[in-house]
Amino acid sequence: MTNIVKANLSHAKILSEIGKQTFIESHGMSAPEKDITNYIKSKFTKVVFEAELEDSNNIFHMITYNEKPIGYSKISYNSTQENISFKNITKLERLYILQEYHHLKLGFELFKFNVELSKKQNQAGLWLYVWVENQKAINFYNKVGFKIIGSYDFQISETHSNPNHQMLLVY
Repeated sequence: MTNIVKANLSHAKILSEIGKQTFIESHGMSAPEKDITNYIKSKFTKVVFEAELEDSNNIFHMITYNEKPIGYSKISYNSTQENISFKNITKLERLYILQEYHHLKLGFELFKFNVELSKKQNQAGLWLYVWVENQKAINFYNKVGFKIIGSYDFQISETHSNPNHQMLLVY
């Protein structure tokens, strides 16, 4: 029913499509429409994903449901950050699931998968940024043990940024 596979260059187009849709679903009202549109056009292209997939620091996994790709994750090991003392810490940069599949709790399945990968690499935990108005995501991260440890302004455009929480989960 579900399957998680390591993404490769052949998945760049589908990852960009899922990324565009999920970003709109979770952040579409967070900035003026023009800013969101320009952000998506610059960050969620097949070419951008090909470059990200070729970077060995990025680890992408795609989750399918009934053989249909419905989400993906992106992590980076040993991704230090100034207010986290651990050197062996994983950044969870993206955990995206198409909204119509949220009720299946597959985001949790993909999350657990990434935690296990991180632990196998002797990482001390995970950290991430989450938009302060994305209450559904914040509730999810709180439920699995993350704590808010700081803040970050996520740049959508030259004139607009969204306040984000920085959250940390220590194993």
